[in-house]
Amino acid sequence: MRAGVAGERYGVGQTAGVDLSLGDDLRAFVDASPSPSHAAAEIARRLEAGGFRRLAETAVWDLSPGDAVFTVRGASVVAVRVGSDPVAEAGLRIIGAHTDSPTFRVRPRYDVRQAGYRLVGVEPYGGGLWHTWLDRELTVAGRLALRGGTTVLAKLPGAPLRLPSLAIHLDRSVREGLTLDPQRHLQPVWGSELSTEPGLLQALASTAGVDAADIVGHDLVLADTQPAARAGVDGTWIAAPRLDDLACCHSGLLALLGVSAETRHTQVLVCNDHEEVGSGSASGARGSFLEDVISRLAGSEPQAFARTIAASKLVSADMAHAVHPTRSERHEPSHQPVLGGGPVLKLNANQAYATDAVSGGWFTERCQEAGVPVQHFVSRADLPCGSTIGPLTATRLGLSTVDVGAPQLAMHSVRELCSAVDVPLMKAAFVSCLRG
Repeated sequence: MRAGVAGERYGVGQTAGVDLSLGDDLRAFVDASPSPSHAAAEIARRLEAGGFRRLAETAVWDLSPGDAVFTVRGASVVAVRVGSDPVAEAGLRIIGAHTDSPTFRVRPRYDVRQAGYRLVGVEPYGGGLWHTWLDRELTVAGRLALRGGTTVLAKLPGAPLRLPSLAIHLDRSVREGLTLDPQRHLQPVWGSELSTEPGLLQALASTAGVDAADIVGHDLVLADTQPAARAGVDGTWIAAPRLDDLACCHSGLLALLGVSAETRHTQVLVCNDHEEVGSGSASGARGSFLEDVISRLAGSEPQAFARTIAASKLVSADMAHAVHPTRSERHEPSHQPVLGGGPVLKLNANQAYATDAVSGGWFTERCQEAGVPVQHFVSRADLPCGSTIGPLTATRLGLSTVDVGAPQLAMHSVRELCSAVDVPLMKAAFVSCLRG
């Protein structure tokens, strides 16, 4: 294919018979989600536009077949479409993903003065490739807690922050490898001490249209300001921040909104926060959020919850490692997923992934029904394996779980890479799972 042809087709939404307009929608979704709180809000907005009704956790839920509802806890969302049969009989079909990505979190006492500069005090969140954040145009985004218990989203316009590299003339040893101390070297510059610009919270308050004196707390992160973009010689790759795991949140959301036929099974989408730091929170996969929702769906009959769990399936969706073009030796030789090759089934002998023969076989059948190819990932035997919400949720609830993901490069970089070809493939696979 000559350069530009696929990109031209991508522009009108088709490449080799695959609808790639969903790649553009993924870019828009990522751009609208600079923080986990923004991601949860964007998911909620799209659910409401798709006919889902928001319910408070404090309310009494009285649901009937066909009802489409969702609830939010922190930066986590659970959405439900009630099936035609009782959940204790038909079970649940659940797609799980996470709203957070490696970043830097703003400290409570963030105003740092040093060497004539004003810095913003931050600490690393998750296991990021921190060197990729250097010399990027950054901003701050997240939620502000106000007096009286309300919250408001905020994002600073422009690119007010930067983590500047040290010139090679001042550190020749960088040629042998870059070592960054997060306490000393990874504190972004806000401006000069001589600047008359307002402080961080004052600027956020002005942007959000609230009084800075009313801010009593915040959950704020750094975010790259460069928009998600098409990339690659044919324009079918997507370069973007936070693809891990907003891409799987997006595919799961598209699937839930796109299932047309009513099913016996009740369909669920859960997007948890805090996966990158172990999921140990009220809104994380170790917390009770999903369990609380399932308890409401199951009802009060003594064995209904256990019967519901036994009849249910969870697809834990988190991005997967595509084989690296120049570091392929870091991958298991017989298991090397590629960009654009479709969903990746993840397996690990030591249970870093929850996939087993039954759950993996069930997912493979669903993909076959949808005409979607399946790739496989296992780590090299001499390398450790990452994990995700699958084993945590399976351990807490006893759900039959399969771990899958879309292939990507540069995982945990400030700017990651995936293929627009995989977006409709992931959606089709998830639609089949929600129906099956």
